[in-house]
Amino acid sequence: MIETLRRAIARSDGTLFQDMIGALCLVVILVGALHLPSF
Repeated sequence: MIETLRRAIARSDGTLFQDMIGALCLVVILVGALHLPSF
């Protein structure tokens, strides 16, 4: 399983950082939307 992860990371080397930024943005939007009704 670890070898599979290593191969997947090696293949997606160019877009991995962009995918991480996108996931982080989605989490920030979700947390913001959940806290919006409390204002």
